[in-house]
Amino acid sequence: MAARCVVDVGAELGECPVWNTDDGRLYWIDIEGRALHAFDPESGEDEQHDLPARPGSFAFTATPGRLLVALEHQLVWYDWAARSLTPWLEVEKAGTGNRLNDGRCDPAGRFWVGSMYADVAEGQFTGMLHRVDPDGAIRTVRRGVGVSNGLAFAPDGSRMYYADTLHDTVWQYDYDLDTGEASNERVFLDFTQLPGRPDGACTDADGYYWVACVFGWAVLRAAPDGTIDRVIEVPVEKPTMPAFGGPDLDMLYVTSISATGGSRPSSVPQAHAGGVFAIEAGCRGVEEPRFAI
Repeated sequence: MAARCVVDVGAELGECPVWNTDDGRLYWIDIEGRALHAFDPESGEDEQHDLPARPGSFAFTATPGRLLVALEHQLVWYDWAARSLTPWLEVEKAGTGNRLNDGRCDPAGRFWVGSMYADVAEGQFTGMLHRVDPDGAIRTVRRGVGVSNGLAFAPDGSRMYYADTLHDTVWQYDYDLDTGEASNERVFLDFTQLPGRPDGACTDADGYYWVACVFGWAVLRAAPDGTIDRVIEVPVEKPTMPAFGGPDLDMLYVTSISATGGSRPSSVPQAHAGGVFAIEAGCRGVEEPRFAI
């Protein structure tokens, strides 16, 4: 299960890898580099599209080449072929110091997105968690968040996961796919006894939860009952998010932060920090849901 670097571009803050079955490429973002990327494993080419502001996450839509992007405090539509964006919704007010961060669709096509105070070193808890319905309705379901992260859903939609990196905690919820309601919150992973802090996450076809251990040089897999199934070491201190990709969704891709990026610089030299890594994890993922506009 050795991790090998497949995109060695030194992203400032690589995040949000999502496999696109339309064109067989791994899309991902560089938040501080203000860019969207698309990596083709067959050719090795990584295509970069520059953006006018920081993206926090994105989702594919039913229209090929049209992405829903969380950009600073709002949601925008991005047309990949035209390299153009169109504003859609203001999720939070501008000028608060917050920016949108981790986000993903539930299996019914709602987009969940959280926020954070952009200067993490300040230790502010002004972040929020929002649910955006296909008709554009926004519901804020949590406040007082440090860094929103770890969003993931069980393949059948029965469970939801959410993390606050600054609280070193991942929570698990019962999830009603018909209504989009998360209930029965309980601690799923207490990271005070685990490597690093919880960052981005995904689930596999067996319903296990994969989470990047930022500052912990690892990615871990946990069973639905919270039992740690495995810990996979990676050659960078700050992995940020895993995602399954490849034609059979059996390759685990992991984004990362550069040695000098993030809330604190790394003290140990790392040749490929800020790169995207591939791991043969021995299991399969599920296709990422699309926003149901």
